[in-house]
Amino acid sequence: MELNGISYTWPRKPLAVVCIDGGDPEYLETGFRDGIIPNIERFAKEGFHQVARGSMPSFTCPNNMSIVTGTEPEIHGISGNFYLDPETGEPVVMTGPELLRSRSIMSEFSREGAKVVSITAKDKLRKQLQKGMDLSRGSVSFSSQYADQCTIEENGIENVLEFVGQALPDMYSAELSLFVLDAGIKLLEEIKPDLLYLSLTDFIQHAHAPGSEEANLFYIEMDQRFGRLQELGALVALTADHGMGDKSNENGEPNVIWLQDTLDINLGSGTCRVICPITDAFVGHHGALGGFVRIYLKKEQDRNRVAEFVQALEGVEQVWTAENVAKELEQPLDREGDLAVVADKNTVIGGREKDHDLSALKGKRLRTHGSLHEANVPFIISEPLNDKYLERAGERPLRSREIFEYALNGAEV
Repeated sequence: MELNGISYTWPRKPLAVVCIDGGDPEYLETGFRDGIIPNIERFAKEGFHQVARGSMPSFTCPNNMSIVTGTEPEIHGISGNFYLDPETGEPVVMTGPELLRSRSIMSEFSREGAKVVSITAKDKLRKQLQKGMDLSRGSVSFSSQYADQCTIEENGIENVLEFVGQALPDMYSAELSLFVLDAGIKLLEEIKPDLLYLSLTDFIQHAHAPGSEEANLFYIEMDQRFGRLQELGALVALTADHGMGDKSNENGEPNVIWLQDTLDINLGSGTCRVICPITDAFVGHHGALGGFVRIYLKKEQDRNRVAEFVQALEGVEQVWTAENVAKELEQPLDREGDLAVVADKNTVIGGREKDHDLSALKGKRLRTHGSLHEANVPFIISEPLNDKYLERAGERPLRSREIFEYALNGAEV
């Protein structure tokens, strides 16, 4: 099968690719040190393990689409969770399948007769991941979020809760992710798919640092399920959409630049509009605060003047023009603002303070993502690589979008 200039070998055994949402490499380093994730540790030692670079911005939607298309946002078109539609001037959640400009690895394999399973924790990803999939020949696609609403016509499966033997998990829980893995295991037992893509959610990583009791328990539970996937004969490949970082100050309060407020005060109200592309329907655990935002200017504004002003703000690491960010970070130019702003390692950027609900963070440290500092992710394959791909991995930086290629073409199975 060929997609976006890459030829993919037909799976020689079932392949389960897992995207551990928010799976910063530090969680694995801590787990290895403490000896609590023996299956992942075995994969890393007996198979292949490196730290790879994800796509920017380091958010969920662009990186899941990079992983399943094998390309960067400049090709597949998904450059955030949220963007400003230039035609209407209205902000749009970037999850509609019509916004995805590429077919996916799952859709192409399913169209060629492979039995494909795509399961996500949140339904926001499901329709994009499902775009073009042929569900008429045994492939299935659904989310934990709406596992109680699946139909044969829409999802290729029904009665999912009964099939998995579990109740519908809560949206803000570890169980939302574990349900994805349990459903994948059940489908591997029952229908023997050729390809599985299992995309989790980062509720635990937003709330709990590496080494905490809650994070350790979650990784122990995931590790057991990864081991079970391998026991059932699957080649297991693990990566993440982005990492996670602590963004609170010494008092435990979020370290935020309220950029819209700052621009309104210093340059005049209404001269610029700040869009926070981390925004989606589920912001309780991060308050729609991340390390990357876009600025849209009114035509009469001097772009260079605004860029210089923002670059001078404490906590700002880099300001790019639309053309520069499209080139440097491989973004679709037609979906860029006039300026893109990236925060430093310890800072997040918001719009207007009054528009961000931080009530769920009371008494908790803010942990979130979006900047270059959360772009590093694990890249683990449970079997060793052949010489060609091992050499390639040593010659240049590895990208998370290559996980399907390395697993299908490079793993010795």
